[in-house]
Amino acid sequence: MKSIDQIEEMREALIQQGATKEEIIRKIGPACAGWPYVFGAWGEECTPKGRKKRARDDHPTIVSSCQVLSGKAGTCAGCKWDLPVRMYDCRGFVKWLFEQAGVTIEGQGSTSQWKTKSNWVIQGPISEMPEDKICAVFTGNETTKDHIGVYLGDGSTIECSVGVQYFKPRKSKWKYYALPAGLYGDQPQPQPDQDPDGRPTLRRGSKGEYVQLLQTKLMQLGYSLPKYGADGSYGSETSSAVINFQRDNGLDGDGVCGPRTWEALDRSEPMKLYTVYIPHMPLYKAEAFVAAYGGAYMSEEEGGGI
Repeated sequence: MKSIDQIEEMREALIQQGATKEEIIRKIGPACAGWPYVFGAWGEECTPKGRKKRARDDHPTIVSSCQVLSGKAGTCAGCKWDLPVRMYDCRGFVKWLFEQAGVTIEGQGSTSQWKTKSNWVIQGPISEMPEDKICAVFTGNETTKDHIGVYLGDGSTIECSVGVQYFKPRKSKWKYYALPAGLYGDQPQPQPDQDPDGRPTLRRGSKGEYVQLLQTKLMQLGYSLPKYGADGSYGSETSSAVINFQRDNGLDGDGVCGPRTWEALDRSEPMKLYTVYIPHMPLYKAEAFVAAYGGAYMSEEEGGGI
């Protein structure tokens, strides 16, 4: 395990030697192995004061792994991190490591880092990752990324989980990859254009008339919302329908309705509608039926049917 000063000297030497960004990341990453994990840390020096500032009940190791805060010793002398080292969580380490090569990764967490399109040239499933390129790698699902590390382009990975760890070969847990913009001179992914009709980007938690419009369009296209219908509230049922629609139309299934999803909804052909007569159906049931499956109802004054 190297100290902060040793890492900085290594970086300066690499720059003076004319090392590429790729070479800087490949050298510095593994040299940090053994540095501590502290949730919420972005590369500050590991000190009892810094750990205490980050301490929280759901991450008890911030205190328990510190011999000063846990009361096992009065100073840092003899600690396995007695050398001046930096502390990170997974997102902080990846951001810091890429910064050593002049590559900026924006976002406050692994999910937001993934979703910030300007960070990346291309993103996809791990099966499509270029094996000779340095990439960010992620665990999680299509909508939420719960951990991030760095694939070093040589079969190995570096990550900060229980501390900074170097693995070769890389573990099978990684599900997605993203090629950082600027690392190889490539341009970032273009940001989506604004919706020409001024419709907002919608996601879980959104509410209002535009959510209701989205839900109605989905139902008209055959993506049913049987539990809640077009209620104007973007919950898990609406999110699942949006993901299915996106996948069916060649879009990234992230469950967020932005300009590209609105455009795809606009150009999709509504499903064919049929007239169905249901005798003696009460009005409240008809309203619930239409809310769940789309369409319209009309009552027969004489027959009492819908």
